[in-house]
Amino acid sequence: MAWFKRTDKGIKTSTAEKKDAPDGLWFKTPNGNIIHTRELKNNAFVCPDDDFHVKIGSKEYFEILFDNNKFTELDKDMKSGDPLKFSDTKPYTSRITATIEKTELNDAVRTAHGKMNGLAIVVACMDFNFIGGSMGSVVGEKIARAIDYSLKHKIPFLMISKSGGARMMEAGFSLMQMAKTSAKLALLDQAAIPYISLLTDPTTGGVTASYAMLGDFNIAEPGALIGFAGPRVIRETIGKDLPKGFQSSEFVLEHGFLDFIIDRRQLKNRLTTLLNLLNN
Repeated sequence: MAWFKRTDKGIKTSTAEKKDAPDGLWFKTPNGNIIHTRELKNNAFVCPDDDFHVKIGSKEYFEILFDNNKFTELDKDMKSGDPLKFSDTKPYTSRITATIEKTELNDAVRTAHGKMNGLAIVVACMDFNFIGGSMGSVVGEKIARAIDYSLKHKIPFLMISKSGGARMMEAGFSLMQMAKTSAKLALLDQAAIPYISLLTDPTTGGVTASYAMLGDFNIAEPGALIGFAGPRVIRETIGKDLPKGFQSSEFVLEHGFLDFIIDRRQLKNRLTTLLNLLNN
């Protein structure tokens, strides 16, 4: 039975000829389900087996929302300064430069206008990969300018939040963005222009305490972490254990802080229906 015996010892394939499976070909959800990344993208980055919503950024949300992925980006070259000459483990300017090179983003939010199922809309979308989606001066200014565009052209504004909160490297300058964006949103309200806030995983800190919770409709994706302070801080402050599922979008909805939770696969059509209802 020589057919199963190896006549040559060792592996003869040279290192240069070896072929490995490329990284990122498969995605594994926290529940253990595995899906091909191509199928995941075609399913709006939602695993069909357990409906797990994979964390995505502005590039993916723009592809999902804008018709044929056609849009005009606003203020795309705006970058952070260093008003406080801040330095921790590295200078703030070095951190900004390194993050821009790594993410190919100029800051933690991108703003754009285009058509969504034929309806004109302005979208501001945060990117968590840029210093934890932290809100600094550029984030506040770009959102404020996007709102100005909505006001000028009288078209709805959609804010997609995904953030760890205010950016500590800009200290008080970051906190001022809460007031600035809130004041701009008040102008949208006075002009009766719809503002929809979509909270995704995670939305925390000063972002939650300002524009993320000020929508005419506050909506969220399933299973998103939504809160101001972290669970550990709250537990230590009140001295009590927290309820199961605390700060999940389902918990926040149950306690009246959200209007509804929306599956990402239905997001574009549900938003279109909602805006059509508001315009009639």
